[in-house]
Amino acid sequence: MSIEIILIKAREAILECDAKKAVTVAQQALEEGLDPIEVLTNGFSVGIRDIGDLFGRGQVFLPELMMSAQAMKEATVILEAALQAGDIAKKGKMLIGTVQGDVHDIGKGIVVAMIKTQSIEVIDLGRDVPVHTLIEKAMEYNVDIIGTSALLTTTLPEQRKLEDQLRKLGLREKFKTMVGGAPCTQRWADRIGADAYAEDAAQAVTKVIELIGQKN
Repeated sequence: MSIEIILIKAREAILECDAKKAVTVAQQALEEGLDPIEVLTNGFSVGIRDIGDLFGRGQVFLPELMMSAQAMKEATVILEAALQAGDIAKKGKMLIGTVQGDVHDIGKGIVVAMIKTQSIEVIDLGRDVPVHTLIEKAMEYNVDIIGTSALLTTTLPEQRKLEDQLRKLGLREKFKTMVGGAPCTQRWADRIGADAYAEDAAQAVTKVIELIGQKN
């Protein structure tokens, strides 16, 4: 099966919210000897962006979005395992979490999965993570980047709090920081002093690679 057909089927599996089909396509891609990163980036991730656009326009709803995210996650597990089996040297390390007071993580799992495909180690602290925990774990794991997600306008101040605490502790230059989430903007990132802002999973990958390059 050609790469073009695999990419089309990968996108379709996400748009159809079909986890079983997504897993089958991922397995077929590996059987054909295709590049897992290309399949993820130009197939499954395209589907996720498309479903996100449809959600934004009110043409699909939250249940479909969540099922699509689950399909993406299951396909990614298979492709990621193939990458890990290749024993690829890690380029960097990132810590990520949804800020305290916010229990939403739709999309964060996709961001994590896509960043991992770039040979970057990701420590996901989950949801409702206090600033002090983010800093403690960043120090413990000696990460390059701290990424935070805020899905509620009321929890945005936690991202500012992280920047303030890093400066207060004299750690601001030790870590690069990236923010994301529905209410976040580049203007917000600039205002609080974050190093980067990502609008979606694909942009997050690009920004993380840039930040790792700056660190190295």
